[in-house]
Amino acid sequence: MTGLSFPNIDPIAISIGPLQIHWYALAYLIGFMGGWVYAVFLLKRYGQQSPFKPAMVEDILPWTIAGVIIGGRLIYCLVYNPILYLHNPLDIFKIWQGGMSFHGGLVGVLGVIFLYGRAKKVPFLRITDVAAALTPIGLFFGRIANFINGELFGRVTSAPWGFVFPAGGPLPRHPSQLYEAVLEGAVLFIVLFILARRKDTWKAEGLLSGVFMIGYGLSRFVIEFAREPDAQIGFLPGGLTMGQLLCLPMIGIGFYIIRRWTLLKA
Repeated sequence: MTGLSFPNIDPIAISIGPLQIHWYALAYLIGFMGGWVYAVFLLKRYGQQSPFKPAMVEDILPWTIAGVIIGGRLIYCLVYNPILYLHNPLDIFKIWQGGMSFHGGLVGVLGVIFLYGRAKKVPFLRITDVAAALTPIGLFFGRIANFINGELFGRVTSAPWGFVFPAGGPLPRHPSQLYEAVLEGAVLFIVLFILARRKDTWKAEGLLSGVFMIGYGLSRFVIEFAREPDAQIGFLPGGLTMGQLLCLPMIGIGFYIIRRWTLLKA
C-alpha cells in the first residue's frame, strides 16, 4: 500500500508582508459571499412569493456569520474536546488554532434565524429554506480547505486513490474530505437547486430545509465509515463516531419537516 503522494500545498493562500490569509479563511469568505449572492439570485428568480425578501439577506448575513463561528466553536469545545478546554478555557477563543463543528455552526445559525424571523415576522422555515440551498457552497469549499491542510483525513485504505497524509502516518488513507466535498457540497447543491427551480417548492415552507437535513445527515453518516474518528473521542459504543451520532437527529428532523410539507401541500 504505497498510496498517492499528498500534494505539497502551502496552507497560506495569500501572503502580503505580515498579512497572511489561509485557505481555510478563504473558504469561509467564499462560502459566505457566494451564499449571499446565490440567496439573492434564488429569491429574485424563483422565490418571489416568499416573505423572506432579497434585501433581508444582507440584513441577516453578519449575524449568520457570528452564529456559524460562535456555535461551531462552542460545540466543538464542549462536545469534541471538553477536557482540554475545561483546563484551558481561554483557548476557546483561539479559533485560529482550528476546531470547528458543523453541527455547532448549524445550531448557531438556526438560533440567529429564529430570533431574526420573530423580529421581522417571517416564518422560521421560510428563512431556513434559503439557508439550506446555499449552505452546500460553504461545505464544498470548507472540505477542500480541510484537504489542503491535510486534516480530518480518512481511515487507512488499500484503494488506489488513497493518500499518504503528512499527519496520518506512513499508510495511505481515504481522502474523506474530498468525499464530503462531493456529496455534502456539489451533489447536495445540485439537488437543492433542482428543487428550488420548482414553483411548488416555495408554496409550502420546509421542503428545501428537510431535504438538506436528510441529504447532509445521510452523506455525513456514510462518509464517517471512511473517516478517521477524532483521536480524543475515538469510537462510541456500537462502533459509531460522534459525527454519526449527531447526524441521526438531523435525518429524523428532516423526514419530519418533509412529512409536514407534504401534508400542507395536500
